[in-house]
This record gives sequence, C-alpha cells and structure tokens, in this order.
Amino acid sequence: IVKQSDGWITVQSEPGRGTTFEIYLPRVADGAAAEVASAPEVTTRRGNETVLVVEDDESVRKLAYRALRKCGYNVLEAANGGEALLLCERRRQPIPLVVTDVVMPGMSGPDLAARLTALHPEMRVLYTSGYIDAAVARHGLLTDTPSFLQKPFTPSDLTRKVRAVLDEPASRAK
Repeated sequence: IVKQSDGWITVQSEPGRGTTFEIYLPRVADGAAAEVASAPEVTTRRGNETVLVVEDDESVRKLAYRALRKCGYNVLEAANGGEALLLCERRRQPIPLVVTDVVMPGMSGPDLAARLTALHPEMRVLYTSGYIDAAVARHGLLTDTPSFLQKPFTPSDLTRKVRAVLDEPASRAK
C-alpha cells in the first residue's frame, strides 16, 4: 500500500535493541481532508437480498458483514474462493450478489466470479481491491466501472455500491 501511494519504507534493526520501521508517504494538500469531512452523508436504501462476501482479510470481511447486515441484507461469508464455491454448491437458494476481493491467495476474484456466474448466470459481481489501477487491470478489470469499489472503503461506501449494483438493469450488470 505504501508503494502504491508513491511512498517508501526504511527498516533499521539491531539485535537486543529492536526494529524501527519508518514509513514515508507523499504530502496531501490540506483541502483534501476538509472536502471529505464536509461531504453530505447519503442515506443508503436498505435491502433484503443475499450477498456473499469473499475476502481473505478477516477485518475487512467482518466490516462488510456488519455494514450489510445493518442495512437488512442476508450476508454469507467466505475467506477464499474455495470456500465460496463450496458454499454456493451447497446452497439451494439464489445469491443475487457476490462481493469479492480481486487479489486473493489461491483463486483471484475474477476467476471465482467466472466460475460462479457459469453456475448462476443471474449472479452479479462487485469487485473490491486495495491495489492501484495497473494491478487490478492485470486481472482484466477496470477500476472506473460501476462493479468496482476501491479499498479502503467506508461501510456507507460499500452499502451504496451494493445497492447500486443490485439495482442495475440486467443488461448492464454483466
């Protein structure tokens, strides 16, 4: 994340004295924080659909779970692609949306989505990633599409994006 932000890290370590990490990030204009703080809060429409969250980072997965449950969604969780596939194979009811990280160990989000949508063509996909555009593009995705959410995201960012993807006309959702 530091390199993606055009920063760098230095490390100094001495036996018996410990290790020091110094993280350098580019300076941000003062106005940026004020703009974020003054942005009006948008009310997110609630939902009752089932959403599968596939995320290898437990803290991000739990944040997504809590945010979506708070808005009324039925939320299923998987820590990786294999768990997600198994869950979908065992479940008889449809899962309208899968929210998946792009870069995960074992199986990438796009590979998982291809396998899931082959089994369930009606399933929609929302990709998330903390990587910059170039890294995401290597997985065949564009970050400026309606079906992509950049990390880090807030719970309201996630719930708004989930609602938007679920509400897309079927012809645009693919």
